[in-house]
Amino acid sequence: MSLITTKGITKTYNPKKIPVHALRGIDLTIEEGEFTAIVGPSGSGKTTLLNIIGGLDRQTKGEIRVDGVNISDLSDNKLIDFRKNKIGFVFQSYNLIPVFTAAENIGFIMLLQKKTKNEINSRVMDLLKSVGIEEQKNKRPNEMSGGQQQRVAVARALASKPKFVLADEPTANLDSKSTADLLDIMENLNKNEGITFVFSTHDQRVIDRAHRVVTIEDGKVIEDERVG
Repeated sequence: MSLITTKGITKTYNPKKIPVHALRGIDLTIEEGEFTAIVGPSGSGKTTLLNIIGGLDRQTKGEIRVDGVNISDLSDNKLIDFRKNKIGFVFQSYNLIPVFTAAENIGFIMLLQKKTKNEINSRVMDLLKSVGIEEQKNKRPNEMSGGQQQRVAVARALASKPKFVLADEPTANLDSKSTADLLDIMENLNKNEGITFVFSTHDQRVIDRAHRVVTIEDGKVIEDERVG
């Protein structure tokens, strides 16, 4: 089943001054259960595309459907609700709340979803175990390594039981071992739980693990290869 479909997506910044064409007509379909890397040089448009798929930015033209919903038609408030319930995000800089513990960072989105305390606690512990950092649950971000923080970020992305996870350069600040460990976790979640992952990356270590590689240059898809 098609989980994400984009048709003719364009994105132009500063259209009334000196226009910058970040995306130039992107047609792309992502199926449920994929482990896909969107790759390309800096400035190619891959992060812009990920942000538009995730509803963090709006396209200039074109249509995007996520889980059967045309998110282009959603109001800002409805789009926020849609993101909260359907999409998990993992960022290059982790984006953890510094005053929260690992457990509190993971559980925060479930508070927004108005889950009960028992539901939150149970889910948080399951997620901490799934990413292998139960012992870090009471630590704050500044007390953890980069690899541990990114594991918390992955657990947080999964907390709302999203339809898919978007990961924007998730390994950029990690060493080789932390990267390998993180990718092992994500691959296991993909294989064993069917969680769909879409990466924006130029990290060859991520590209080598991907089952599909979509290459973007100058805002256009120039290659789409299934490798696994």
